[in-house]
Amino acid sequence: MVNAPVYQNYINGEWRAPSNGETVASVNPANRQEIVGIVPSSGRDDLESAVAAADAARKAWRDLAGPARGQFLYKAADILESRLEDIAETMTREMGKTFGEAKGETARGVALLRYYAGEGMRKIGDVIPSTDAGALMFTTRVPLGVVGVITPWNFPVAIPIWKIAPALIYGNTVVWKPATETAVTAAKIMACFHDAGLPAGVLNLVIGSGSVIGQGIAEHPGIHGVTFTGSNAVGKRIAQAAVARGAKYQLEMGGKNPVIVLKDADLELAVNATISGAFRSTGQKCTATSRVIVEKEIYPAFREKLLDKIAQLKVGDGMDPSTWLGPCASESQMETVLGYIRKGIEEGAELLCGGKRLSEGNLANGFFVAPTVFDRVTPDMTIFREEIFGPVIALVQADNLEEALRLANDSEYGLSASVFTRDIGSILTFIREMDAGLVRVNEETAGVELQAPFGGMKSSSSHSREQGTAAIEFYTAIKTVFVKA
Repeated sequence: MVNAPVYQNYINGEWRAPSNGETVASVNPANRQEIVGIVPSSGRDDLESAVAAADAARKAWRDLAGPARGQFLYKAADILESRLEDIAETMTREMGKTFGEAKGETARGVALLRYYAGEGMRKIGDVIPSTDAGALMFTTRVPLGVVGVITPWNFPVAIPIWKIAPALIYGNTVVWKPATETAVTAAKIMACFHDAGLPAGVLNLVIGSGSVIGQGIAEHPGIHGVTFTGSNAVGKRIAQAAVARGAKYQLEMGGKNPVIVLKDADLELAVNATISGAFRSTGQKCTATSRVIVEKEIYPAFREKLLDKIAQLKVGDGMDPSTWLGPCASESQMETVLGYIRKGIEEGAELLCGGKRLSEGNLANGFFVAPTVFDRVTPDMTIFREEIFGPVIALVQADNLEEALRLANDSEYGLSASVFTRDIGSILTFIREMDAGLVRVNEETAGVELQAPFGGMKSSSSHSREQGTAAIEFYTAIKTVFVKA
């Protein structure tokens, strides 16, 4: 631990050690013996300093013209792009996803920064006709003030940037709490903003536990809005704390995302998309495919092709170019996934493949779980109902599209869903009847383009949307102006 690099909080334009002196190690999930870095385990004093800095900086930042704010984002994008491989490698070493996926995510971060930089040039209001002919009435948008950003470990570049970039371009200042598991990656992102010359206090990074820093952000009277991505249990606590003090909040939480495969589907396409949606990033995506509902006529053929292709996937260290599927992000996440697998077996589902920790050879020091498929899964089973967040899928047969939709909608979640079919009538029925914020046709459940709104229905979100032009709805308030000469 002595030789590991040490990272700090970033408050009021300066790198600062945690005031309590407490730190934790960020460990490589592919090799627990490798410490990626030492990061703060900050206390409330650090949060207080960050909120004070953000509050002091917000008037000057708000008063800056939108295009001028955008220039800082353009500079940060250029710097991030120049450091893409280093940050992607850090991400892989910190949370395990393959290097190729990490590079793609970091490139998405660059694109997000440039997209929102451009938003500084776009309109923020409308002229509205008044009943008084001698008056001018229009709307404009004003920033919330200080925004708390709480982000998870599974997309440690893309998710923070798709929250931070719109918050900044619309005139807010930010206090950011990343997941401790990927805090080294967070510090390297923060360095890009620092080197872009962002004014002191506009963006602050406080690394620490969710129970201390995350809950502190939710409860802090100096934070005017909170945006969160993570579990439902934590999201509900954040919402309760925000509501209690009248703060605005935005939650993106879990999913139990179904794929429906109908008898006229392109089987090769459906199988490949199911595998990609379920097992890329080791299934650690809120949009990952979790339930696969297949029309009975093609069920045996689909299952056989699925298992044949899964058997060819290589599990290993994400920095190995031949690796297709990396480790779970932490030991606790691995144990959670293995617990769900045991539950599936206990409740009577048939284990078709996987179902165990992999620890042979070079895998011995990592948190690897074999890609797992269950058959004969029924709606009352835990693995049908609860989000697993790991490389596990449940196969279910359906007699027809109507039954498939009933099974797909039988969930507290409603984030994403896919259908595979060539029939336009079935496509239109799926689009109309599927209770999900993101529906995709002949494509995997995971993934959304940055210029499109993203968010879920039911318990998957707070019924708000992120990304694209929809982001302005959370990060600003509408002010209606009436001017009489």
